Amino acid sequence: MVGEFILEYELRRSTRRSIGFMIDDDGLRVTAPKRVSIAEIDEAIRTKQHWILSKLKERRERRAARLEKPPVEWIDGAQLPYLGADITLRLLVGGRNRAIYNPNTRELWMTLVPGASEELLKNRVQTWYQQQAKVLFEERLDVYAGRLGVQYHSFGLSSAGTRWGSCTVDRKIRLNWKLIYFSLPLIDYVVAHELSHILEMNHSQQFWDTVGLIYPEYEEAKNLLRKRSQELPVLFP
Repeated sequence: MVGEFILEYELRRSTRRSIGFMIDDDGLRVTAPKRVSIAEIDEAIRTKQHWILSKLKERRERRAARLEKPPVEWIDGAQLPYLGADITLRLLVGGRNRAIYNPNTRELWMTLVPGASEELLKNRVQTWYQQQAKVLFEERLDVYAGRLGVQYHSFGLSSAGTRWGSCTVDRKIRLNWKLIYFSLPLIDYVVAHELSHILEMNHSQQFWDTVGLIYPEYEEAKNLLRKRSQELPVLFP
């Protein structure tokens, strides 16, 4: 119990030194050292209850706002988000499936075999997004790793519901491919954020000071990313 609420959470044990809290669309996730008792975890939750309850409320409201938006119609001329602005989807019928993007006209031409389903079209568009994301994210990781003077072990794409990135203790970084929807400064913020975890595996003030060394405008970017994520159309429910 937290006040008058019954608070459910997922508990994960790890090698971290302190108790951490993560809130996403699935609710509250608590990560704690193996040596910490359940009683200590409950006490930590009570100490943070106001922050936890407000974040859970905020997450519910954001999720409801996303669900209220109509999904994209997968037709010729549809507007899709890409690098902070809209691009136009153009559909052609041909002998084989292929995707060509024209940066001058900001048009994504998708050629599909006759009779192709909407599901196939969505899969092809998602594959194109992921291909662009992988190339761009690797470039930005290398830029910011050089600025911070760190090396990451590996990089991969994720499809997490609301989490934009992660970094493990063995320096494996994952970035959500849907970041490709946003402008480059917001992508760079997430890149700088995850690389900073190589030096600080927490969200202490020392961590944010580390982020600030390579991305001074992190506070503005963090707030703008939250705002932009609420404004996105529903592409892949």
